[in-house]
Amino acid sequence: MGTGDKMSEDMRLSAPRAESMRDLGRAIASIMMPGDVIVLSGPLGAGKTTLSQGIGRGLGVDKEVVSPTFTIARELKGRYANGRPARLIHVDAYRLPGSDDDRDSSDTDPRGMRNRLLDQLEALGLDEELEDPGPGTCILIEWGSAMAAALADDRLEITISRPRTSAQGTDGSLTEDGERIVRLHPVGASWNNRLRGWRDRIKSGQ
Repeated sequence: MGTGDKMSEDMRLSAPRAESMRDLGRAIASIMMPGDVIVLSGPLGAGKTTLSQGIGRGLGVDKEVVSPTFTIARELKGRYANGRPARLIHVDAYRLPGSDDDRDSSDTDPRGMRNRLLDQLEALGLDEELEDPGPGTCILIEWGSAMAAALADDRLEITISRPRTSAQGTDGSLTEDGERIVRLHPVGASWNNRLRGWRDRIKSGQ
């Protein structure tokens, strides 16, 4: 557990539509900085990629953000709110060891999990990005909550949930719209300070 956990102040937000999720992503992008690690978790259909699309739009990335499931990671270029170049690495950890869906893992030791994960990331060329991000680099990881502590001491953990009645259409299939409950959990002083400032602006109506 990082020292930032002791002072964390979670934010809980409701997003009634898919576009609301993208708007939330744009708002998060507006306070992002180089070196950031953001971890998204939630069940299939919760809206992880939809939120990622909003973050991408907020950063003005050069390509549409889509699920990188089959490529594990994609590199996208954009700009931070201050105009500096941003290099967004979007990772889908669904098939990586220690991911939210790693049902076969019996390793509960964070160091063991980290070693297994870094071995896999090294094969993908992503280990150095997490250990020492390059200039302007930020990392967005879907399905990564189970490995969050092994990835970065300072991070923003985002958990998305959907009420069952909100997630299903009349035919029982998942719908794009429908309320999502989004919890933002900052770990580390930087994210705590940024979310506190954001919360204060919301309260003041700015």
